[in-house]
Amino acid sequence: MKRIAIFASGTGTNARNIIQYFHANPDVSVECIVCNNEHAKARDVANEANIPYYLISKKDLHETDHVVKLMRESEIDLIVLAGFLWLVPETLLQAFPKRIINIHPALLPKHGGPGYYGMKVHDSVIKAGDKETGITIHYLNEKYDDGQIIFQKSIPVEAGDTPETLAQKVHQLEYEWYPKIIGQLLAS
Repeated sequence: MKRIAIFASGTGTNARNIIQYFHANPDVSVECIVCNNEHAKARDVANEANIPYYLISKKDLHETDHVVKLMRESEIDLIVLAGFLWLVPETLLQAFPKRIINIHPALLPKHGGPGYYGMKVHDSVIKAGDKETGITIHYLNEKYDDGQIIFQKSIPVEAGDTPETLAQKVHQLEYEWYPKIIGQLLAS
């Protein structure tokens, strides 16, 4: 049995999609959702799926070993960031080398780094006049959106696209590909 922890900061749509994807898989279990935002809807996702939910503070993540202990006690094989907006500290990266992944809503290295999340990414793509955008799934390192790329999938940016229309298209890529790539990583 492979165990996943999902880290989320917002609505939890990718978390919900990952949970649904692995729901009937006897070899994979989503063990918990870890969140840094007490107002996030990710809590509702955890409650709906009847999985543990942990609210953490910056101190928990950056100044103590609380999160590392929590992941080890839960025997987590892969930490999956799904809209988690805090930089993951070195202590967690060292405790789970090549076992923490993120999805970014653009084709890195473009439109990534500090401050590039959500609509800001799609707005940046439009303003840059890019002809394509997409998703990047990558391992985490000590910098935002800088880790080794695992997978990218692109879509064209069409005339008339807005940040909102791009967001919808990119979300569809995320929903289709993130769980598949997670499954491949767990199987390897």
